[in-house]
Amino acid sequence: MNEPVHFLGAADIRRLASEHGIRPTKAWGQNFVIDANTVRRIVRLAEVTPEDVVLEVGPGLGSLTLGLLESAGRVLVIEIDPVLAAALPATVAGAAGDRSARLGVIPGDALKVTALPAAPTKLVANLPYNISVPVVLHLLEAFPSIDRVLVMVQLEVAQRLAAPPGSRTYGAPSAKAAWFGTVRLAGTVGRTIFWPVPKVDSGLVAIERGQPPRTDIGRREVFAVVDAAFAQRRKMLRSALAGWAGSPAAASSILTAAGVDPTTRGEHLGIAAFADIAAARCAYADPEPPRPRPGPGDF
Repeated sequence: MNEPVHFLGAADIRRLASEHGIRPTKAWGQNFVIDANTVRRIVRLAEVTPEDVVLEVGPGLGSLTLGLLESAGRVLVIEIDPVLAAALPATVAGAAGDRSARLGVIPGDALKVTALPAAPTKLVANLPYNISVPVVLHLLEAFPSIDRVLVMVQLEVAQRLAAPPGSRTYGAPSAKAAWFGTVRLAGTVGRTIFWPVPKVDSGLVAIERGQPPRTDIGRREVFAVVDAAFAQRRKMLRSALAGWAGSPAAASSILTAAGVDPTTRGEHLGIAAFADIAAARCAYADPEPPRPRPGPGDF
């Protein structure tokens, strides 16, 4: 029978940091969770079960890792800090007992990881603020087995990810996240549950994996439209997409073919409309394509 997990409090975090010579760095966005109730809340909202293989990014000193091990069948963690990666197994063994056998540590950069020892079913993490959006999008693309995401990020980033079309905070991150599924703000978190205390509050973002809006066009093509549409925010799409399409006239033709008013602005379109635009460009052709040059045997 598994023994109870010892969750890490403020004194534990400071002791571990001192033992391993850890000084939290801003470059790696290191703010360690010191509140067990917040850890339990995250695990509960993520709906972690013994059937899950949970992927965590940036486990730090192990606060959330211990909470995940209490409920998950297996936990895989990616840690870029070599000192923290090396220290984590001993911390988990001391605080979680035989549950430590369920832990796998992958040292490295989460933005470069494309293979894991097992297919993850959930992504649950306290993400560094400066790379949170790229990490979520990369891992959702790299691991289609992930069916649910629950991440803690800077509150402003959380609001952007979950923003609907037409809202003040809607932008490229919102549209791209929606490609992978349904996104919502699952809650907010005060800054005092971290050590060191950050200067901003945090938000919890939940993503339920869904089907892309179209299957005849790829993610890269759609994201290229999104990037172009938001590169010059508040511009009409016929102007914003001119470079992407080749000219304002071509952009207008493609938008019309996609059923989108060329005077619309990108912040009013959902991901399905961006997919329609990408598909329309693939179908778009010069009305008088150049004729092939005759070969020697054509005369």
